[in-house]
Amino acid sequence: MSAERAAVAADNTRGAALPPPGFDADWAHPVLGHMWRGQQDRQRLDRRHPWLLDTAVVLAVVLIGLPDLLSGTSHGPFGEAVHRNEGPDGLLYLFTAGLIVPLWWRRRAPAVTFFVIASVSLVQWSFGVWQQAGISTLVALYSLALHGSLRTLGWAAAVTVAETTVAVCFLVDIGNPVRGLFFLLGTATAAVAVGLTLRIRRMYLAALEDRAQRLEVERDQRVKLTAAAERARVAREMHDIVGHNLSVMVTVADGAATLAAHRNEQSTEALRVLGDTGRQAMSELRRMLGVLREEQDDERLLGPQPGIRDLDALLARVRAAGVTVTYRTVGDLDGLGDGVQLTVYRVVQESLTNTLKHAGTGTSADVTLAAEGSEVRIRVTDTGIPPGALPRAEPATEEDGPGHGLVGIRQRAAMYGGTVTMGPRDTGHGWLVDVVLDVPPGERLS
Repeated sequence: MSAERAAVAADNTRGAALPPPGFDADWAHPVLGHMWRGQQDRQRLDRRHPWLLDTAVVLAVVLIGLPDLLSGTSHGPFGEAVHRNEGPDGLLYLFTAGLIVPLWWRRRAPAVTFFVIASVSLVQWSFGVWQQAGISTLVALYSLALHGSLRTLGWAAAVTVAETTVAVCFLVDIGNPVRGLFFLLGTATAAVAVGLTLRIRRMYLAALEDRAQRLEVERDQRVKLTAAAERARVAREMHDIVGHNLSVMVTVADGAATLAAHRNEQSTEALRVLGDTGRQAMSELRRMLGVLREEQDDERLLGPQPGIRDLDALLARVRAAGVTVTYRTVGDLDGLGDGVQLTVYRVVQESLTNTLKHAGTGTSADVTLAAEGSEVRIRVTDTGIPPGALPRAEPATEEDGPGHGLVGIRQRAAMYGGTVTMGPRDTGHGWLVDVVLDVPPGERLS
């Protein structure tokens, strides 16, 4: 773990507030930074004790409606212009409880909370009652815009407009219906706007945090790819230089030992020891090169290279990741040489990796292998991003830089004079990888 990650982890352990991604300048400001830190402290407190904020909201609305309860009359937002019809003394308390108590569930069930409060409001207006506790409707609208479904919010807005118009024009005498309707619908619009604004802000911050996490993962992946490329380069150089020289030394030592044995010279045993030591050094060199070329922790060192028969295990892993794979073969594929089988395996592996990375789980892939005459054809197609899924990055291209799978496919196909066709399918959905290898007779086992 780097020093930066260790510091971040230590801050999180101590509960220290951290700046949201992209807001470092605001975080350093003396006033804005204090507001940011205070907000994060309140958010942590709310996550630990969510009932505190719910209780505070209920008590605040109770205090607003308390004058109506103490006086036994209801004035509403328009003062003395509202006159309550005579009714039972406990009716006002019942309406107040119906308006305030549901706010306790405003975040857990915002839609139910709103429609319960809207129903209670309509009933009390039918009795000619209009009280200050009716502000709970605005709180419910705000909570629905912030936490609820947007489709439900549309219905809630329509219900608010309809019942407010009916109440102002027909149920309650407020003096000036036009002024009252403008005021009530304006405050309802403001409540919805504030809720939607905070909702968009939360989504924006969540998107920034997700982007920062993805960039960190991509940075780590680039570091791993660079290290793997460097190991492969070192392995090739050591193989070319040290391996060749050792081979020459062992060959010369064996030849000299044979010649010395024919001449009955005393250096025969020393030359044989020299040859055996060289062979042992070459064996150790192969082991070391296997470590340098190792790119996956779960691969066995010095294990056999994968071939056609290993595709079943590969496809099983891809299916387990969530991709539906159909596999078909035509012709005698087992008769291909080890090098050709390795090329076929790697082309299928890189193609399915590209499918899983860019189309995601839920897509379908079709793998077809055909051996006819001197040609071996590898065709891998997928259906693209499933309907309703979030768009992903476009499939990799050669211009994306080294280390991408499609570049490796072209290089492997070029070893056998093959042709490669890669790009979107003619249907407009999904991706196609079509590789044709020209396999000479010498590359076949039979």
